Amino acid sequence: MFDLTNEIYTDANKAREHLETIHWPNGPVCPHCGNVDPARISKMQGKSTRPGVYKCNECRKPFSVTVGTVFERSHIHLNKWVLASHLMAASKKGMSAHQLHRMLGVTYKTAWFMAHRIREAMKEDNGTSGPLGGEGKTVEADEMYIGKRETPRKLARGRIAKPTKSGKAGGAQKRIVVGLVERGGKSRMFHLNDATKETVRDVLVRNADRKSTLYTDESRLYTRTGEEYADHKTTKHSAGEYVRYEDGAVIHSNTIESVFSVFKRGMVGVYQHCGEAHLHRYLAEFDFRYNRRAALKISDAERAEDLLRGARYKRLTYRRIGEARYA
Repeated sequence: MFDLTNEIYTDANKAREHLETIHWPNGPVCPHCGNVDPARISKMQGKSTRPGVYKCNECRKPFSVTVGTVFERSHIHLNKWVLASHLMAASKKGMSAHQLHRMLGVTYKTAWFMAHRIREAMKEDNGTSGPLGGEGKTVEADEMYIGKRETPRKLARGRIAKPTKSGKAGGAQKRIVVGLVERGGKSRMFHLNDATKETVRDVLVRNADRKSTLYTDESRLYTRTGEEYADHKTTKHSAGEYVRYEDGAVIHSNTIESVFSVFKRGMVGVYQHCGEAHLHRYLAEFDFRYNRRAALKISDAERAEDLLRGARYKRLTYRRIGEARYA
């Protein structure tokens, strides 16, 4: 159970010790050379040395548990990082930087900085975790259109995008997100510049095992690619069909729709605005929480520990002169 009075949320040294138990369960590990020999690692002492600093006698470099993580070289107290990580991991629809700034007692700029570093820690490596689905498993796929594009899309043959009757941007000028979810398993969402048969196929074949059964709506984006999978079933939403029972199978794409629903509620009700350049970070945040949801018997504390564990080998720094704008 979450206890706000726990010392890891109020004392920087206790927060550091908490991180050490997560990252170094078997003792300190040098992030510079990978040395794990306790006889070749010594804890630095002295009044001028800050707590938690070690020295590797192999590469002769000092280090602490935050080196090589998103917390490295931060002037923000580590207990505030740990508290912010728990709050973002436990909030189903997210927590805005303004809310963090009020709760942590930091400036809005600092809270925004922290939130994006925490989202970087939430980002999962899809390449090493393998594809979704597999033989005998079901993967649902769908796309959603949310928010207005910051760079208007150029339509074919010189056509001009017209707003809807309510004055809002039409589908052609909305941001495109393609989502996949394995029933009873994990989800993955991706921001695409254009939703075509080619771009959607690229997302599917890279992230969903072709031995899976694929369930989608009647969109023609999936017609050809669906032939590459073990089976491909669709429901016809335009005819009011959202679920169909066939040979003992329950055919629908409602699971991915529910994933999109939580994301939309978070973006509308909590974050309210998201720059398109950062959309992929918010998608990673919602994927992280969904993939560690309570239905999989994962508690808020375990989810927060996973987040802190994922902070290693990741850095996200301020943009420097000459670097890419959206790096």
